[in-house]
Amino acid sequence: MGGGGLGHPHLEGEDSGRHQCVCCEVPALRERRKDQAQGPGLGRPHSSEMTPRQPRVRRRPWGQRLRVRDSETCRARTGEGTGVGGTSPLSPSSSFPPGMSRKPSLLMLQGPVVAPGENLTLQCRSDVDYDRFTLHKVGQRTFLQRPGQQPQAGLSQANFTLGPVRGSHGGQYRCYGAHNLSSEWSAPSDPLDILIAGQIRARPSLSVQPGPTVASGKNVTLLCQSRSPMDTFLLTKEGAAYHLLRLRSEHRAQQHQAEFPMGPVTSAHAGTYRCYSSHRFFPYLLSHPSDPLELVVSGGAETLSPSQNQTDSKTTSHPQDYTVENLIRMAVAGLVLVVLGILLF
Repeated sequence: MGGGGLGHPHLEGEDSGRHQCVCCEVPALRERRKDQAQGPGLGRPHSSEMTPRQPRVRRRPWGQRLRVRDSETCRARTGEGTGVGGTSPLSPSSSFPPGMSRKPSLLMLQGPVVAPGENLTLQCRSDVDYDRFTLHKVGQRTFLQRPGQQPQAGLSQANFTLGPVRGSHGGQYRCYGAHNLSSEWSAPSDPLDILIAGQIRARPSLSVQPGPTVASGKNVTLLCQSRSPMDTFLLTKEGAAYHLLRLRSEHRAQQHQAEFPMGPVTSAHAGTYRCYSSHRFFPYLLSHPSDPLELVVSGGAETLSPSQNQTDSKTTSHPQDYTVENLIRMAVAGLVLVVLGILLF
């Protein structure tokens, strides 16, 4: 230790795990080492007056011998607390400082709920001509980066394909855009939830009140129920990429359920519905879907099929046929009365 150069940081004994360097020692300890190296009689005279002062240079913990000015130098040499000489994982705050550029939009090319084994494609797009995009899952330290494409003037986008989908893909995602000549990323997109079905064995049931066929302008209620304890129920409509309703579970009559009121209904409400259930601690992992429920809205011209139109046209023409027949009957009856009058008089 005495022969080591002071200009090179190295560790000593039990303090090696603390990443402290010799260059940070106090001058009193350096002077003591110099006296020891020179030997007796060559340095400062040793007398009894020095004995009471020895406790002042007694070895203390390394952290107490550091000066404030030297602490930063020591950490810089050892790499402690920085990305140099040590590992410092990227985090959203360090990798993506708050940007001033306009935020992009993050979309799903499938529905809001994905089944295990399927491929999932997320699209990050913007009306700003960004050269690259990155996708970030909230809560993780990994990022996916893709070059931007311009399908048309004034529009840039990038597709991120995830799959085959597993339960670990469930979560909340954001995306960012950037230019090649800039190190600053844009503001984050609005969060997008990715929900994975089939992660809970329970399967809820879906019913409708008053019935699956309802007249336009009336009110209906879709009821999602489960015998297993659930915290949340979700209702989806087939073909609607962003149609997702979420309600808290209520316990009634030994059932966990949620009521989804709709109305006044129009032809836009007609379609196929399914419901899912989930737990509050794993909101992105859903149960198996319920059996599909077909909701039919009647009473609007836009909801009538060609066969129904033909049936209605026939029904409308029937009163005209009955009128002609009645006129014929009345004419015959009048003719009979005239003949009887002639015969009697």
